Amino acid sequence: MVNTTTTAGLIGAVLLVRHGDRTGYYQDPTTYNSTQAYITPLGEQQEFELGTFLRNTYLNTDSPSFIQNISTDVVNVDQLTVRADAGGGNVILNSAYALLQGLYPSTKKSEITLANGTTVVPPLGGYQYVPGKSGRVTLFPSLTSWMDCEYFQYHLARIYASSTFLNMSTTAAPFLTALKPYLGSVSNNFTNMWNIYDHVNVQYTYNKTYYEILPPTFLQQARYYSDWLQHNVFTDSVQNGIGQIPIRTLLPEVIWALGNMTKTSNQVRLNIQEIDYKPFISLFNVTNATLTDPEIAGTVNYASVVALELSQNSQGQHEVSMKFKNGTEDSQFRQLKMFGNTSITLDSFIHQLFWTTINSTNNWCFSCNQTINRGCSVFNFSNDPFLYGYGTGYTG
Repeated sequence: MVNTTTTAGLIGAVLLVRHGDRTGYYQDPTTYNSTQAYITPLGEQQEFELGTFLRNTYLNTDSPSFIQNISTDVVNVDQLTVRADAGGGNVILNSAYALLQGLYPSTKKSEITLANGTTVVPPLGGYQYVPGKSGRVTLFPSLTSWMDCEYFQYHLARIYASSTFLNMSTTAAPFLTALKPYLGSVSNNFTNMWNIYDHVNVQYTYNKTYYEILPPTFLQQARYYSDWLQHNVFTDSVQNGIGQIPIRTLLPEVIWALGNMTKTSNQVRLNIQEIDYKPFISLFNVTNATLTDPEIAGTVNYASVVALELSQNSQGQHEVSMKFKNGTEDSQFRQLKMFGNTSITLDSFIHQLFWTTINSTNNWCFSCNQTINRGCSVFNFSNDPFLYGYGTGYTG
């Protein structure tokens, strides 16, 4: 069923979604290159529940956030764009599939009648197959832009040498010493804080003995120090700094999608980007959202979602509003502020963010001082505008 109401509701939305719970994996503290991970049944359920929440929010005609003219029961694949990183195992791509099962669940309304009069219902009670785009990590830098990025590695080294980092490392030292017996072969060096937290969290979730013997507050303390480090790693002191690279390469897709939704010829109503946690940290920083909501500065929970909603005000201007649901911790969206406002015009959104973007593989190669990996060997670097880091936010 398609609702044709055009006098109320949203024009469309871009959704940035973190994957669901997964098996443990390792991120190199000096590069943040990672090993493979795989989604768990818990992660699949988290994503499915998020898809159901999004269905109730955007596909329910009684919802104040109902999207105009969107198909509510049987999916119209022309109205959705879905993209997920396929590298590093199946966790992100399969999270997208689980979310889509909740967004457009099985329905017998998806049946089709053949020329001979036979009615056919898809398998599993009318399972709806929603196509998505994915790409190998080596050839798709926009979703994993920090990987193989030389200037980002310089950024990491600069953080680890800073007085702020060294002071926090000293503060955390007694805790990390006490935690050592619960880490197995995992290093308890503060630079490894993300892997430390991930190990503790995975074991606490799936290992009954570990769950019973881990001292109270140890999981929360590990999360606190990990959040502190991740915020410093994936932000920067300037909007176009290399620390913000996770969102700088994703913003072109966001801006393009929102702009397309303003066109009468456009059919896409939902643009879904299934991603890792890193772009959320950078996004909240570049939009100044953490100034009014400092608690969102750390790592978002599994199955979290940011919604950039597009509407039209009474003056006919297109406006963008940013909402956030922090996984299962939140039952509803919370309104965030961008640049101090609950909503801004689309023109202002573009004006304040487009200049920070890295909008092509070529630009990514220059921005990262990468000349070989991820397709960069085909470009001519003789006139590199980012030589010595100028234009990247990193100058040594």
